[in-house]
Amino acid sequence: MQTDENSKNPHWRAIGYSPSLADDEPAPAEPERHEKRPLDDGIVETTKENDASLPALLAEKGLTVADDAARNVSSVECDVVIVGSGCGGGVAAAVLIEKGNYFTARDYTAVEAPSMEQLYEGGGFVSTLSDTVLLLAGSTVGGGTAVNWSACIKTPDDVRGEWAREQGLPLFATDEYAAAMDKVFERLGVTAGCAEEGLQNKVLHKGCENLGYKVESVSRNSSEGHYCGSCGYGCRTGDKRGTDSTWLVDAVSRGAVILTGCKAEKLLLERTGTGGAGGRTKRCVGVVARSTNPAITRTLEVRARAAVSACGSLLTPVLLRRSGLSNRHIGKNLHLHPTALVWGYFPDTMPDLKDKMYDGGIITSLHKVEGVPGAPAGAILETPAMGLAGAGTQFPWVSGSDMKERMLRYGRTVHLFSMVRDLGSGTVYGERRVVYHLDATDRENMREGLRRGLRVLAAAGAAEIGTHRSDGQRFACRGATEATLEEFLDGVDVVRGPQSNAEAWSLCCTAHQMGSCRMGATARNGAVDARGESWEAENLYVCDGSVLPSAVGVNPMVTIQSVAYCLATGIAESLRRGSVPEKI
Repeated sequence: MQTDENSKNPHWRAIGYSPSLADDEPAPAEPERHEKRPLDDGIVETTKENDASLPALLAEKGLTVADDAARNVSSVECDVVIVGSGCGGGVAAAVLIEKGNYFTARDYTAVEAPSMEQLYEGGGFVSTLSDTVLLLAGSTVGGGTAVNWSACIKTPDDVRGEWAREQGLPLFATDEYAAAMDKVFERLGVTAGCAEEGLQNKVLHKGCENLGYKVESVSRNSSEGHYCGSCGYGCRTGDKRGTDSTWLVDAVSRGAVILTGCKAEKLLLERTGTGGAGGRTKRCVGVVARSTNPAITRTLEVRARAAVSACGSLLTPVLLRRSGLSNRHIGKNLHLHPTALVWGYFPDTMPDLKDKMYDGGIITSLHKVEGVPGAPAGAILETPAMGLAGAGTQFPWVSGSDMKERMLRYGRTVHLFSMVRDLGSGTVYGERRVVYHLDATDRENMREGLRRGLRVLAAAGAAEIGTHRSDGQRFACRGATEATLEEFLDGVDVVRGPQSNAEAWSLCCTAHQMGSCRMGATARNGAVDARGESWEAENLYVCDGSVLPSAVGVNPMVTIQSVAYCLATGIAESLRRGSVPEKI
């Protein structure tokens, strides 16, 4: 992952790794450095300010600011404060607090090391406490939408029906929710086609077609001609439309102020006495935050008529617990869409399968591994973004020579992942303190997905296929019989991580976190109500993936944004009606 001052690494030439980097050519259609960025009218980058300049800049943006030197606090007043700017926070944006920094297309480099460090939670290396699952979560303005893989899939009808009937949440069966999904598609400029697929998706297509399996095209929030394999490091062309170039731009145009380099420490809660609306005994009056800039020593208090936590499923429960809320569902019911990877090596002598595995759109096709007829898919096969160092962390260590061989073949090693809609769940105990284990059904569904993925790779013409199991599990396809392939597949399983003391183990990964403050018809069923409001505190809303009642089963960006759109619309109506007080 390391690079020199020219963003190069001497190993890359030997490996054949030649990504399009920022230094190679300027990003198309980008303004000069002195020109304004899309959010500049509303952005306040606290990492560039100090105790004297920050209050003045906030006032310049139109906010009411008061300094309390005795408490070493700067207070800000606004209508709504939102913590986070990703799928949920971006859609619900008014006044935002975001601990990440602001980057635009001209700032992205496509270089793995700085991109992971600047754009992902924990530099992209956060795991569960048992080290069995690696967690990828965005941590920048735009959140996960700035670094995700562009897949735009509406909430499946069967999932909507399940949430409406079994969870007692009628919203999901309404025309209102359907219209919200359409609105999200419209604002993101979603396109249904793909002018040209990259190597990995071509392999998925070819293998499935040779086996008679159905392949579905995946809509994307980019143009049909977007041929970018580095969007996981931020889209350098500006073609991918995350919240940082859509919803947040809308918010800033309407007067929103965005604070970056700022971390919410706790919510400001007050007692309501005998109990307020719905029996709530507390009221949220704002957020306490602190800049990550050591030059700013003052605490920031943002007082608001309503507060929205949109930090995502890994951090919203942490913020709520740290603030003194105690609903038993906070931090529970964490779903991850766990995935496991398989790989196939394709020599570069195949004329219909050209280019490198890191070229082209990341997810443009998918295959559903169907179970019993009429039942939902047990697993979905999709293709991942896999940087050079990311691949190195996934490849098992068998020997030095084996690792060198794997890295030399990196550019022509296609990866597929098996993703399941997990029935099991985990718990968020604190910041980067997550416990999660696959249950038996999820494990079997993932295993079937892995076996299907290996068959697809073999059918597409892979010379060799394998898993990332710690013992280097692999199979040479050329000259092999169907019987020997089946014998190999019989040995493929989802086994526990490195702490299991098993002779051979493997890891799961996830980029989708859901449900840790789920919506429920009553306080016994969830952490927030059907409007996203906390069952414990008035005027406190949750508006991110943590409110989803369970795993959605497909890439969740559109679902989260659609839920956020509905919830934010409700908050706005409450503010207009005055059911949220004018003054606290």
